[in-house]
Amino acid sequence: MRRSLVLGAILALAASPLGAALLPDEENTIAVFKAAAPSVVFVTNIAVRQDFYMDEFAIPQGSGSGFVWDREGHIVTNYHVVAGGDVFLVTLNDHTELQAELVGVEKRKDIAVLRVKASLDKLKSLGLGDSSHLQVGQKTLAIGNPFGLDHTLTTGIVSALGRQVRSVAGVPIRDMIQTDAAINPGNSGGPLLDSDGRLIGMNMMIYSPSGASVGIGFAVPVDIIKKIVPQLIEHGRAAQPGIGISVLRDDQRLRLLGEAAGVVVRDVEGGSPADQAGVRGLRVSRGRLALGDIIVGMDDRAVKGYDDLYSAFDRHKVGDVVEFTFLRGGGKRKVRIELVDVF
Repeated sequence: MRRSLVLGAILALAASPLGAALLPDEENTIAVFKAAAPSVVFVTNIAVRQDFYMDEFAIPQGSGSGFVWDREGHIVTNYHVVAGGDVFLVTLNDHTELQAELVGVEKRKDIAVLRVKASLDKLKSLGLGDSSHLQVGQKTLAIGNPFGLDHTLTTGIVSALGRQVRSVAGVPIRDMIQTDAAINPGNSGGPLLDSDGRLIGMNMMIYSPSGASVGIGFAVPVDIIKKIVPQLIEHGRAAQPGIGISVLRDDQRLRLLGEAAGVVVRDVEGGSPADQAGVRGLRVSRGRLALGDIIVGMDDRAVKGYDDLYSAFDRHKVGDVVEFTFLRGGGKRKVRIELVDVF
């Protein structure tokens, strides 16, 4: 009896078509890829230059990935994918190649928006997830065009959350997603998805001493993308909350103050919220440079340098009223100031 059962099981497996027995995780991966792949595009960046005879010629600047944002033809990618370009080509899932216009960029978050004119049947957007509820260990799927190999799928997990990575603008991007899904040159701008096929991030960079993937990749979280992209579409830029001041760079502050913490206010724009609040910048007194205010706190958080100040502003939006702590002449004072757009 037992022998017949075993024989029956062997015969049943032999009769099954090859590849029919997929694991649930494999079925999920395949389903997510089939649903999301039509939304992923290939972005080519071209610079146009003139020679001595004023003849124009094209210089390829690089390429990357992107994804369809909406049915109006907006394409989201990384800023560094389009940086330095004059002409942008977007290749859709069906290999249709279209010239795109640059709608807007946000260097500080490494986000750019392009727009193509295409029929609605060619524009399938991705569902948007929520990066604030991600957990370390959950599944990730990355789709992109590494080394020009279009629609390549890699999988992994969320390796860590809350990472801080410096953008091409030299300022920190907070709450970055770390993943071990293989990300290589050409993946930049492509989507990072969860097991429901929802967008949770945009692949931006890898950490690698060799330049190849070693399983440490970073993606801009979707919550930042959801905040920035609508602004780029509507205004061509993203609002930057501030109070109307310029500050010294950290290296300049170190030469002036040594190891003392804080951000030195250099100039105050006339009529700005900072000006109205009595904030003072640097000035010359009796032939010597005299300090005005030094920002040492914001929102009850210490401000030790420029990165702290930028991150503190980045947590807010225009119109918020924020408490600043200033150091002047050895004494501290707290002032509440309303944030405005200082772009």
